[in-house]
Amino acid sequence: MNTVITREQAAANARRVLDRARARRDALPIREAAEQAAVGSFQSADEIELTLRRLRRAARVEQVTTPRAPAAHAA
Repeated sequence: MNTVITREQAAANARRVLDRARARRDALPIREAAEQAAVGSFQSADEIELTLRRLRRAARVEQVTTPRAPAAHAA
């Protein structure tokens, strides 16, 4: 049975699939993620692991330095 869905519903479905894929990817240990990313890549798993560690460290720093309630500073 073919069902026609709206563009908005298709976008929401795609977003949900991507969010689940990102969650699975982010739950992987860094080394395992690097090894998977290295398959077919010109970079080695070691290079990718180093990049992932730097990105995760930068994301943690950004989380700490970003104010949780930006409206509170405007008052």
